[in-house]
Amino acid sequence: MAQAHPDSRDPSVDGLVARLRALHLQMVDAVLTGEGLIRVAQLASDACGGPVAIIVPRLAVAVMHPEGTEIGELRRFAAERVKGRPSALPSSLVAEAPITSGDETIGVVALLPGDAPPAPQASDFLHLAAVASLTEVAVEEAKEEVEQNLRGSLLEELRSRPDLDARDVVRRAGRLGCDLSRGAVVLCAELTTDRPRHVVATISGEHPGALAQHMDDARVYALLPAVGADDAPERTLEAARRLATRLQRHGTVGASSFYSDPADIARAIQEAELVLDVLRQSDAPIAEDIGTGTYRLLFRVLASHPEEVRSFYEDTVEPIVRYDDQYRTDLVGTLEAYLEQNCNMNATAATIYAHRHTVAYRLDRVKELTGLDPMQSEDRERLGLGLKAYRIIAPRLPR
Repeated sequence: MAQAHPDSRDPSVDGLVARLRALHLQMVDAVLTGEGLIRVAQLASDACGGPVAIIVPRLAVAVMHPEGTEIGELRRFAAERVKGRPSALPSSLVAEAPITSGDETIGVVALLPGDAPPAPQASDFLHLAAVASLTEVAVEEAKEEVEQNLRGSLLEELRSRPDLDARDVVRRAGRLGCDLSRGAVVLCAELTTDRPRHVVATISGEHPGALAQHMDDARVYALLPAVGADDAPERTLEAARRLATRLQRHGTVGASSFYSDPADIARAIQEAELVLDVLRQSDAPIAEDIGTGTYRLLFRVLASHPEEVRSFYEDTVEPIVRYDDQYRTDLVGTLEAYLEQNCNMNATAATIYAHRHTVAYRLDRVKELTGLDPMQSEDRERLGLGLKAYRIIAPRLPR
């Protein structure tokens, strides 16, 4: 009997190898040419003979070919697999291949029941789709890293170089999908969460065209471009306040006022940082919303002319601040309560748990030390503004 030549191979094996190689090249080409995972799912589905889903929680991607099948159960299954938790296989699952990077599972390729039995080599085809999906993850993360570097570079320059050319700022931000040509509001958040990517994603998802980045100092900065038409300042500020309120669960958030001129974006960043510092470090609670009214005006002045605010503080309430520090008194607290209670002595006494005569004595000391009489309306206004100036520069005063 004739023996087979040792170099001879089964033609069916060669055919399968060639088919796998061709399918692999098609899938990788789909990723590299930007067709995405939906094309990879289509190629895998055609090869396997049934619907194929690709789920990558890291990219927030869940695609299916052909469309129309509910994959909520598969989403939950993939999420559990990624977190390393044991999970039961979905009843609709025929076969699956994990998408892995080293020892880490980052997604799942799943084959669902089709009109006919799946191809015998379905597991091989799913594995190829998993490899292509990993390539897609690498490509997307490389793009994200480049964008992060560009965002971080722009924000760092805006923080450190207020003399940047406005046209250059608008051009660079525009390349990152953020239109600053009509102005912006800036958010600055110091996080207490270990999920900065989630915070950045929240900002980008909530505000169209936002440019947000987690910086090395554990802060997230965000440029929120103008929304609306003639009412852009009001609408953008309102959107920024809503977003800041939502982000407060993740840390402390400071927001600037609306700056219509792109040349002033650096000042807006400084203002947001100032608001954040006050919220974080002020020893006393601030009764008013520091994002509005007189406080906001003072922050704007402080961002551009800090010496003016410091000088006003020194000319008004600095003597009583120093007196309180030296003698452990509470002239500042008494004055604040007096102004908040519309200059009502009895209400002030009840607020600070002191006798009415004690309030009168302390207000006299305020007059002696500052030269401003809390009983006179003009002097009261200066004292009230001085207290606000004190609250916003207190974190920067020597201790």
